[in-house]
Amino acid sequence: MKKIVLSISIMIGIAACSQKPEGFTLSGNLTGDVENGTQVFLRTIGENNQPVDVDTAKVENGKFTFTGAAETPELNLIFIDKMPGYSMFVLENGEIQFEAQKDSLGFAEIGGTPQNVTFADYMEKSKELTQQARSIQQDMQEASMKKDSATANSLRDEMMELQEEYKSFELDYIENHPDALISALLISNAMGSGAVSAEEAKAMYDKLSPEIKKTKVATTIQEQLEGQKQAEANAKNTAIGAKAPDFTAPTPDGGELALNNALGKKLTLVDFWAAWCKPCRAENPSIVKVYEKYHDKGFNVLGVSLDRTAEAWKKAIEDDGLTWQHVSHVAYFNDPIAKLYNIDAIPAAFLLDENGVIVAKNLRGPALEAKVAELLN
Repeated sequence: MKKIVLSISIMIGIAACSQKPEGFTLSGNLTGDVENGTQVFLRTIGENNQPVDVDTAKVENGKFTFTGAAETPELNLIFIDKMPGYSMFVLENGEIQFEAQKDSLGFAEIGGTPQNVTFADYMEKSKELTQQARSIQQDMQEASMKKDSATANSLRDEMMELQEEYKSFELDYIENHPDALISALLISNAMGSGAVSAEEAKAMYDKLSPEIKKTKVATTIQEQLEGQKQAEANAKNTAIGAKAPDFTAPTPDGGELALNNALGKKLTLVDFWAAWCKPCRAENPSIVKVYEKYHDKGFNVLGVSLDRTAEAWKKAIEDDGLTWQHVSHVAYFNDPIAKLYNIDAIPAAFLLDENGVIVAKNLRGPALEAKVAELLN
């Protein structure tokens, strides 16, 4: 009977240990002279990477506490009123321990939960490589001041090797920690900096644990991957030799115009521009010149504006004497035509033949006139 009771007790103990905590408690301890009642702000990272308040607490005898529940692990920040800097940590369910000196929030010691232990481990190893980089930079500056080119070149090579080492360190960390939020953050950063291709990023994302894939940053990665996939498809559809994707959009007078109905008898320039774009406005006289010279020979222009307001768009058309056809959703770079044609910068232009096939891209000034003359003559 005792053995049965003991076995049941062990099973209950194991079950209790395996249960995930339903909420979090962040226990903070500040050293230094911190006045009672000082506000502590718990913030998340909102749109445009701006901190957004989640909760507030007050310091009493150097301590403060936050409690709540976290659906998924997410990067959060601790700010303290009238104190410089902030602390970054992973908000997740469990007992989170926070220790910091009031004037050194950036060096806080945070632990107690799996994600924060991993996050601290990554930060510590990253710091070692960062310190090496700073040391090399300092030596490079000294060599430059002494005009010691041999040493400067050697240090430059050393820095490049260290950068490769840092990249490998981060990629290895992602590979070895698929259940860590820091891995998702590193994938996002690598995508943003162009350090990895979309294919490489997807391979790393696919290995993340189901829990991490539910986080905000992982959701953003998935959206980025889908966007890149669509962009790659659009790039193929707008390559030279491809049939230009058709579209229909509003005209300045409130009507609708389709690309297929705007094609010239022989050539059409689909010109992406905007009233606010100085290079576009500077290019307009050249397009006007080519249009006036070759329109009767079968050359047409269709302007696609990425303006923010219809007023600015229409005024620029009149001011620049753009007598050809125009369309716009007045949606800046969110214009669906811009997305369809993979436009992330203007001016941009596509020269189409009479069948709507792309024969040239981004020709400007004399180059545009030369190509039009070549194809029409």
